[in-house]
Amino acid sequence: MIYHELIVVGGGLAGLRAAVEAKKAGVDVAIISQVWPGRSHSGAAQGGVNAALANHPESADDTWEKHAFDTVKGSDYLADQDAVAQMTKDAIPIIYEMEHWGCPFSRFEDGRIAQRPFGGAGYPRTCYGADKTGHYMLHTMVEKAYEAGVAMYVEWFVGRLIVDEGVCRGVVAYDMISGGWTAFGAEAVIMATGGAGRTYGNSTNAIISTGFGMAMAYHTGVPLKDLEFVQFHPTGLLTTNILMTEGARGEGGYLLNDLGERFMERYAPKAMELAPRDITSRSIQTEITEGRGIGGKGYVHLDLRHLGAQKIQEKLPGIRDLAIHFEGVDPIEEPIPIVPSQHYSMGGIDTDMDGATVLPGFFAAGECACVSVHGANRLGGNSLLETVVFGRRAGAAAAAYVKALEEKFDSSTAARRAIAEVEERIDRLADNAVDGEDPYAIRLEMTTTMKEHFGVFRDAATMRVGLDTMYELKERVARAGLRCTVGVFNLDMIRTVELEGMIDVALGIAAGALNRTESRGSHSRTDHPDRDDTNWLKHTLAFYQPEGPRLEMKPVALGMFEPQERTY
Repeated sequence: MIYHELIVVGGGLAGLRAAVEAKKAGVDVAIISQVWPGRSHSGAAQGGVNAALANHPESADDTWEKHAFDTVKGSDYLADQDAVAQMTKDAIPIIYEMEHWGCPFSRFEDGRIAQRPFGGAGYPRTCYGADKTGHYMLHTMVEKAYEAGVAMYVEWFVGRLIVDEGVCRGVVAYDMISGGWTAFGAEAVIMATGGAGRTYGNSTNAIISTGFGMAMAYHTGVPLKDLEFVQFHPTGLLTTNILMTEGARGEGGYLLNDLGERFMERYAPKAMELAPRDITSRSIQTEITEGRGIGGKGYVHLDLRHLGAQKIQEKLPGIRDLAIHFEGVDPIEEPIPIVPSQHYSMGGIDTDMDGATVLPGFFAAGECACVSVHGANRLGGNSLLETVVFGRRAGAAAAAYVKALEEKFDSSTAARRAIAEVEERIDRLADNAVDGEDPYAIRLEMTTTMKEHFGVFRDAATMRVGLDTMYELKERVARAGLRCTVGVFNLDMIRTVELEGMIDVALGIAAGALNRTESRGSHSRTDHPDRDDTNWLKHTLAFYQPEGPRLEMKPVALGMFEPQERTY
């Protein structure tokens, strides 16, 4: 068994920031990651990170309070306002901290960090590094973690939490390089494994964004919150769903239908292309459904040609590269074909502002967690901010928890039991290798069902069919077979082991969506088109049960801003 006082699962921005903060507090901390941290999905974030720096000429009077208002309004008033206030207050110093650590933000001519407009914001407050902001921030944090001496276990897959007498005491992980399962004992664990995008078949997310980190917590009794709120990014590439950053519209890009119209004038006449993502995605889908997609087909155009070659090459070089290589389109010369694509999980592991959960010793941060600062719809630029703000807070809180313990780790029996349970599960999958269900067929049916039945627009009849299918898949996954149980880099084993958890998370999304009989933010029901604050201004909590999720409700933390109609 390997021991560290604190284990961080996930090497993206939230996990790295948590580890650096805990290390600074004098705690022995290690990161376990499926990939080298510099390849984590945080690097796919392109357009920027929000902070009320007031650097832009049009944002001289911007404040954290105005950032908070835009965030709460964008969330359709489901965000917890105390958490939003904390995030927007912390945004300013934490961006300067990233700058001082060497993050190469783009600059105005006077040397200050450049800021651009993003959807749903009253001011241009999104700090950026060309269109590679997440990549720059991620590599800055990787360097900082190595400098701090954080231990790194790279290319390990975490398959189970170790829980001893109601306290989280570590994890069980598969060593992809050498093979075999190993227990990692710890005083505390921080989960920072990202979202559940790969439960959908049309996601911008990386292959490793499966939601399995959420599932591991869920299976130990930690509730998942607001899973029904799934954000669709308005502009994913047509054939691959690769993200085309909101920064492209922030720099002045247009959305055009088959008639050459900037159709957002019909849906958000003031904000136009910079309306929040939920509104923009629904607008695009409506244009497609009503036959105004390009050539009558299922996509519209993102047009950057009027920006000119110089601006595209300086501000959006990554977008141009992706469009050329994955769509065969040079945005300097041609518009980019785009569709709404699953992008972000607003819901996740229910935590407080310090990342703590109902399970002692277990914390979470980043997209796998739900604080909740995004409510029913996340504003662009707030995801990168959430990772560093709440990663730092979770790292500090977990370090304080570890240092306050009077008795240190004595759970070797629980660790051995956890390894035995993982290995028994692998053996059961192997027993089904010949006559069992094909896990890849189950995965494909899951992703297709989520895409077709729980998409941009939802209704009860469609969702009931989808929910029934998901329950059938839950029965089938119990009979899934695994052809090879040993060896190194056994990705077949990893993908099969995580599938049951993915289906449980997807079931939580489906059940919550059918249960919520209103439209709010990303959750748009054609059979219940209005927001219902009387009955539904509350969070959904999903508790794991073998037969399916049990749903409860939790109040939203109000205070600063009273709910009002959203207009853009």
